[in-house]
Amino acid sequence: MPAFAYQALDASGKTQRGVLQGDTARAVRGTLRERGLNPLSVEEVREGAQRATPFARRGLGGAELALLTRQLATLIGAGLPVEEALGALGEQAESGRQRALTVALRARVMEGASLAQALAEFPETFPDIFRASVAAGEQSGRLDGVLEKLADYAEARDALKQKVLAALAYPLLLSLVAVAVVAGLLTWVVPQIVGVFQNLHQTLPLATRVLIGLSDFLRGWGWLLLLALLAAVAAGHLALRGEAMRARWHGLLLRLPLVGRLVRAAETARATRTLALLAGSAVPLLDALGIAAQVVANRPMRAALRQAAAKVREGSAFARALGESGHFPPVALRLIASGERSGELPRMLEEAAAQQQRELDRWLTALTAVLGPAVILAVGAIVLFIVLAILLPIFNLNQMVK
Repeated sequence: MPAFAYQALDASGKTQRGVLQGDTARAVRGTLRERGLNPLSVEEVREGAQRATPFARRGLGGAELALLTRQLATLIGAGLPVEEALGALGEQAESGRQRALTVALRARVMEGASLAQALAEFPETFPDIFRASVAAGEQSGRLDGVLEKLADYAEARDALKQKVLAALAYPLLLSLVAVAVVAGLLTWVVPQIVGVFQNLHQTLPLATRVLIGLSDFLRGWGWLLLLALLAAVAAGHLALRGEAMRARWHGLLLRLPLVGRLVRAAETARATRTLALLAGSAVPLLDALGIAAQVVANRPMRAALRQAAAKVREGSAFARALGESGHFPPVALRLIASGERSGELPRMLEEAAAQQQRELDRWLTALTAVLGPAVILAVGAIVLFIVLAILLPIFNLNQMVK
């Protein structure tokens, strides 16, 4: 059954877009009217991805992608052909974006393309690892199993991202609140209190004079300081767009004591999990290394993977080639070497990914436990300084009056 991309007005006059399946455009218009929509345009989706591009190419989130992949694996595992499975997913899709994507994929498959070729036309949603794994699954006849592994991979990748964000969110939010509170004290509360002491024309304690100077600076030049900070952030963002500057910055991150360990664990877990999935799906190791290099965000570690691929092509052992860069943890390298010797490389790559995930979780927990109290202590010290700077003149008030 062909698919049609439509635009229609709802009862409130808002434009609704989506994709529906129907025998003809006229039938689709009738369906829209039955739903209380006034159709503006109904066009058949031809060459799946090309006609559905404006709506279907927006991409899916990590959780949506994992759910879609797992549902597709379940339907294919139950014996449904790929086009029927995609059609069923399109009918039960809750979001218009997912519906448009599945309908576009189904249209492309019905035109004679393989599922891997259809996925390759949506790189915003399906990275190279999906295309390569699905292609290997189609060739080996294990497409449902490969899709199950891809769903696990998407869930693990999304969970890793959420853990990192959750670990950094609390200290960052606490720091922003602390900066706002201190800025409010210095620009509004302090001037009203210390102004009384300035009228006494006596020498104030050093702490009070420092506090008054900071308050006057923020009141007079705070806007300029804020603009300078914003300009510095914007300049740093623009500078990191360049590949050379980004490589130097990523190299600096790897050399930092704690941050480097976190980055190394996260990137190693991502790379080894990708390699485990691809190797378990019968993707050649050289192709898997090329895809894993694209998954890794840190530029020096990405370059190390590509150099390892070149050395493996020349006949070197994978673990030895990967270890020459010095960027990957020794434990992961030993597990990979053990997998090469035993012929169980996919399983040992998965074990390396799990080990690095546990290492990352442990360090993130420790980092969260340390950063939160550290920020609180820093804010407490600043507030204590402000309170002492205000109270010192009060303690000496009698002498100052005399």
